[in-house]
Amino acid sequence: MKAARGAAALAPLLLLLAGCGSPAAEPESTPPSATGAPADPTDAAWAQLMTPMNESAVTLLSLAADRADDAAVRRWAAGLRTSQNGELARLRPLLARMGLPDTNVHEGHHMPGMVTADDLARARTLKGAAFDRFLVDRIGGHLRQTAQVSRSETGAGTRPDAKRLAAALVSARRTEIARLPDVSG
Repeated sequence: MKAARGAAALAPLLLLLAGCGSPAAEPESTPPSATGAPADPTDAAWAQLMTPMNESAVTLLSLAADRADDAAVRRWAAGLRTSQNGELARLRPLLARMGLPDTNVHEGHHMPGMVTADDLARARTLKGAAFDRFLVDRIGGHLRQTAQVSRSETGAGTRPDAKRLAAALVSARRTEIARLPDVSG
């Protein structure tokens, strides 16, 4: 029964990782963590996905200072960028404790919620209200997808430190999604 619940909780994460087509997304054997406990493949996949997702979101959010039209959007983006950087400051040590490199195993992959190089190139061509709409749309997708992936980690992961961080991210995403600026007008 417990295995069935774990598999059900893991399904969204595995589907996401299968869609990116990276053999590195699920290593055949994961090196032991710095604490000696092996890094569970689910925990490792989650941390290796969340790190580049936050990094690319931070890059997009950074563009708002010069490109956003609305001062409220600029303030929102600056605050969220600070929050995302704080999460990265917790994710990178987690990768190290798992014995995993801080490299983007998803480089060049187009996955739900991932701010891509194409998105960043497009954002650099936009200014004003068009940039605001683009930013809120892409970051909204990022927040929703990272919340879903983090919920999967809380249910299927095994490392207490990874599960605690994932739970904190799920909670943060609820707040962040509620604060998405209305740029429809």
